[in-house]
Formats: sequence, C-alpha cells, structure tokens
Amino acid sequence: MPKYRVKKDDQVKVISGKDKGKTGRVLRVDRDKGRVLVEGINIVKKAMRKKRQEDRGGIAEIEASIHLSNVMLVTRGGEQTRVSVRMDGDTKVRVAKKNGETV
Repeated sequence: MPKYRVKKDDQVKVISGKDKGKTGRVLRVDRDKGRVLVEGINIVKKAMRKKRQEDRGGIAEIEASIHLSNVMLVTRGGEQTRVSVRMDGDTKVRVAKKNGETV
C-alpha cells in the first residue's frame, strides 16, 4: 500500500501537467485511486443537467482530481519539499526534507 503524505488542507504545488507551477489547497484525498482534488487546479468544463425547476443547467467549470505524483507539499516559507515522518515521543510528525521544519 502506498504512503500518502499529503493531507486535506495542505498547501501543494503542481510540478507537472497543464497547471505546472500553480499552488492551491488540498480539498480531498482519494486514497483508493491515488488522486487529490486541489482548489483552483485542473479546471474542466462539465455539462450539468437541470435537476429541479429553479436550477440552471448548462456548462459549469469544476475542479477535477490530479494524480498524487504531480503535486508536492509547500512549506510555510513557500518552497516545495518532500515529506518524511518522524516519531516525536508517541506521535508521528510530518517533517519537510528540505529544511527540517514540521508540517
């Protein structure tokens, strides 16, 4: 089973694909498929049908998920880094590889 070191509400940067270089907040992590939904990244157009009388149908722009390997965690200083896990007493703590600060 793969290790997922990116969690909900983390700040991430896209490192490949059409949105390369953009940063955003993780909205959801799909552990089964290995994908993340990032706020404002990978915007796609989707045809939406009217479900009720007062709804508006048409084409909506929504965020689609992106593969976990295409994002990297961003530290508080704004630099992208890999993440390791360290034991701090009895608790696991995520640590940035680049500068050693806790995430």
